[in-house]
Amino acid sequence: MAKMTLVLGGARSGKSAFAEDLARKYKDVVYIATAEVKDEEMRERIQIHRARRPFNWKTIEAPFHVDRIIPNLDEKVGVVYLDCITLYVTNMLLSDEKENLKKKQSQILEEINKLCKACRESKSDVIIVSNEVGLGIVPDNALSRVFRDIAGSANQILADEADEVYFMVAGIAQRIK
Repeated sequence: MAKMTLVLGGARSGKSAFAEDLARKYKDVVYIATAEVKDEEMRERIQIHRARRPFNWKTIEAPFHVDRIIPNLDEKVGVVYLDCITLYVTNMLLSDEKENLKKKQSQILEEINKLCKACRESKSDVIIVSNEVGLGIVPDNALSRVFRDIAGSANQILADEADEVYFMVAGIAQRIK
């Protein structure tokens, strides 16, 4: 059975670099990128991530429906590396601004559950990166509070399903599960 690993941490905590090191232990890596280029700053961040990745890793850009991609990967894939859940949540949260936020919250968490099911059924190991967003102040607006709540719930669902969970602090990995 495939192993699922979750790597959590704050911004600039070293979570992606740590997860990349875990992925480098595998021969065949599929990197699923959830980021969308919406401005120049995000374009630069994406370029930094791309430059760090080995040339032989296959990259799939998937801002939505990652649960549909994982089951269709080649059985030879050693590990699926998904970076990152908080951008995935953001993509879904902002996709149709007309919908009620409570309804969106339940839909997004259902997508996270579908993702967990796809990971559990995968023949490949899976490494997932996510931001821990619940350690700061309470956001000053409703959308940000809903985002924080959804991301926190998503992380709990993923951590419960994961075989291993690491928390990154200042570039240092702490195994918490």
